[in-house]
Amino acid sequence: MNAFRTGFALWPLASLHLPSFLLSNKIHSDSDEGDGSIKYTISGEGAGTIFLIDELTGDIHATERLDREQKTFYTLRAQARDRQTDRLLEPESEFVIKVQDINDSEPRFLGGPYIGSVAELSPIGTSVMQVMASDEDDPTYGSSARVVYSVLEGEQHFTVDSKTGVIRTAVANLDRETQDRYEVVVRATDMAGQLGGLSGSTTVTIVITDVNDNPPRFPQKMYQFSIVESAPVGTLIGCVKAEDSDVGENTDMTYQIKAEEGLGAFRVTTDSDTQEALISVHKPLNFEAQEIHTVVVEALNKFADPRFMDLGTFRDQAIVRVTVLDVDEPPEFRPPDGLMEVQEDALVGAVVGVVTALDPDAANNPVRYAIDSTTNQEQIFDIDPETGAIVTSKLLDRETAGWHNLTVLAMEADNQGQVSRTFLRIRILDVNDNPPELATPYEAAVCEDAKPGQLIQTISVVDRDEPQSGHRFYFTLAPEASGNHHFSLLDIQDNMAAVHTQRPGFNRQEQDLFLLPILVVDSGPPALSSTGTLTIRVCGCDSSGAIQSCNTTAYVVSTSLSPGALIALLVCVLILIVLVLLILTLKRHQKGHLASEEDEDMRDNVIKYNDEGGGEQDTEAYDMSALRSLYGDFRETKEGGEGGSPLPSELLALPQGPPPPELDFSLFRDYISRKVGQADQDPSVPPYDSFQTYAFEGEGSPPASLSSIASRSSGSEQDFAYLGSWGPRFRQLAALYARGRPGEDGGEDS
Repeated sequence: MNAFRTGFALWPLASLHLPSFLLSNKIHSDSDEGDGSIKYTISGEGAGTIFLIDELTGDIHATERLDREQKTFYTLRAQARDRQTDRLLEPESEFVIKVQDINDSEPRFLGGPYIGSVAELSPIGTSVMQVMASDEDDPTYGSSARVVYSVLEGEQHFTVDSKTGVIRTAVANLDRETQDRYEVVVRATDMAGQLGGLSGSTTVTIVITDVNDNPPRFPQKMYQFSIVESAPVGTLIGCVKAEDSDVGENTDMTYQIKAEEGLGAFRVTTDSDTQEALISVHKPLNFEAQEIHTVVVEALNKFADPRFMDLGTFRDQAIVRVTVLDVDEPPEFRPPDGLMEVQEDALVGAVVGVVTALDPDAANNPVRYAIDSTTNQEQIFDIDPETGAIVTSKLLDRETAGWHNLTVLAMEADNQGQVSRTFLRIRILDVNDNPPELATPYEAAVCEDAKPGQLIQTISVVDRDEPQSGHRFYFTLAPEASGNHHFSLLDIQDNMAAVHTQRPGFNRQEQDLFLLPILVVDSGPPALSSTGTLTIRVCGCDSSGAIQSCNTTAYVVSTSLSPGALIALLVCVLILIVLVLLILTLKRHQKGHLASEEDEDMRDNVIKYNDEGGGEQDTEAYDMSALRSLYGDFRETKEGGEGGSPLPSELLALPQGPPPPELDFSLFRDYISRKVGQADQDPSVPPYDSFQTYAFEGEGSPPASLSSIASRSSGSEQDFAYLGSWGPRFRQLAALYARGRPGEDGGEDS
């Protein structure tokens, strides 16, 4: 502010170690005459708390210690007011109080804990890592924040750069195998290391990493193992391992066979997990050929360091002796497998080939041969048990089986438990014993307006034979077609032939079908032939040559229906056929059932009357057993009341003897009602038509009866004499039962 003395706003105030209420500086107005009429005030950061001002003199005091590391400056505003009126005498002025730094903060290592590493045998001065200390003092004021580094512990192995804090090796013989880590104490001192400076320290862990400076070493120089000579290839014999003082991947080794007496009979591999050398059988062993094998196994570092690699020291060797133990071995085939061939026209007993097996043991026992029956189930081949000659035991046919796979057994004559096997393939060689044939029963169509030379059909041939030089077929018209003037046959030199028209136009009214015999001959030897027939139909075509219709033939060319539509149509036809057959079967079953009942009693049309017309001509029969059952139930009801048993399932013969003096027809009516109720309440039982069709109408019905029974005279052909003394009563009962149908003649429904 212009009225205040300039420069006051930039005066330094105090440092952290100044006591409270220390007079630091003052503000003063040019208009202040010293009479006390002006009052000085301040506002802003810390005004009234940290900083106080003398209203009369303008002196500013600090009330507490200040810390530059917490706040480096304060911004305040100063006012000069009239003490009486509190009016501003000068414009408000802003000033900054800066806190001056002192060395009150020691250096601190904020990046700890520090862990570094360096490879063993590194040269002197190799950089390990860098440490860095931080000082909160003002780096722009004095040397309070100038830090230097030094080693307090471990200086015999490592040094530190005083300015940068980079730690380096002090010796070149760091050996991980001797000591694999070091604890180094590094100190940081401010004031550039001068006396009175503050300091801090940290511990740095330095790990010595491994290098491949140690060769593998076998703990012993000779190893001995034994293995039986029958051990299969791949059998593990034993393990050896070299030791290495290094760690990690520097201990990874590879093993190899350096020298061997046995021409590669053994193989060595490395187990990646255990770093062991695995010695196994690489070739079949033979006690009779060599009993002891000597193998030199060499161990090498997998990841050799060129700085330390010395061909004389960074590999080691050990001798492995393998003793082969003798066992009784089965015979061995020579050769172990093979292929034999035989013509398919070979005679029974023809020799196909000979297999040979020998006993590998020193005893050289005789060998016997046999064929495994599971591979010779049809017994087509046989083998001589002593010579091993394989012969045919049946006639062969290449077209039926072109290859035969046999398993031949060889066993010691004195010990048949010693068996060896070999797999033999026998190929049947073809002979020309099948004539060629047309590939399919060919059918073709020709338009009535066909022109000469028009292609009708292309013909191919199949032949079951398989000559080594391939097929070659010749086509010609059969001799019986010598008078043919309608078609010609052309051999197109690709084992195929083409049929063309030879004359213009055809008339299907005169002839709508041609049968063209074609003779096919193969190339032999010997040459075989056959004759096939090409069926050619004469059809009507449109102007584009599409077939429209053929005379009286079943030849159809579909040009509008897709294959899917044809399949759907065929499925519909099959469904209709199945439905028709099902209906016919049901009808036949029903008629058979009725016919069987009619055979029992030809007069059962007495109680069945299913339509109003027909009269005496109605002969449709019904089951007479219903009425007979009725009598039995009626009798039981008469004797036992309402609790009678249900209708019997078998026919009951009408009783013989004198009839009862009088029938109570109310019971008959009650019986019908009871049965109808039972049928209505049981949903699993079909309606009982014999009772539901005819209702008991009672006497005095206004319409006349529709039944032919009531209209018949006593002299009609429907005679009930066979019922004996029950005849008159039964006629009354039948007439009463058939007087009318419910709902049709005004009678009541049952």
